[in-house]
Amino acid sequence: MTPKVLVVCLGNICRSPMGEAVLRHVAKERKIDLAVDSAGTAGYHVREEPDERTTATCEKFGVPISHEARQVRQRDFYDFTHILASDKSNLDNLLRVKPSDSTAEVKLWGSYLDGKPVADPYYGDIKGFEDVYRQCVELSNAFLDTLTEAPSATL
Repeated sequence: MTPKVLVVCLGNICRSPMGEAVLRHVAKERKIDLAVDSAGTAGYHVREEPDERTTATCEKFGVPISHEARQVRQRDFYDFTHILASDKSNLDNLLRVKPSDSTAEVKLWGSYLDGKPVADPYYGDIKGFEDVYRQCVELSNAFLDTLTEAPSATL
């Protein structure tokens, strides 16, 4: 079974669409079959494109990005095998609305590496977005390492 991953932040225009693009790109480079999407715990930016700094950062590093913001839906807890929260606040929000019979593993994305949150770069400059990009690369590799170690992983 192909793992299906949902990367989640607050508004789904900065961290999570970048995380989605980076995770998809790194998985492709590593030849790991993976379905990836992203969403926000809040509906502030539904149907908007990623922040222009998110897009510029991905383009700078050669990572394709195409996304329309959406909010987390109840069915995401069944449609995805893994839901990766960008920070503790978003993790708490996800756990609060997670159905008791959810089939998705819901965790802090940083828990696969160093336990650190992905800081929201929205109110900063392009450097913050580039820092998030580098962190997403590291987190993507750490997460994918756990999939390739799992006996049921599809490679």
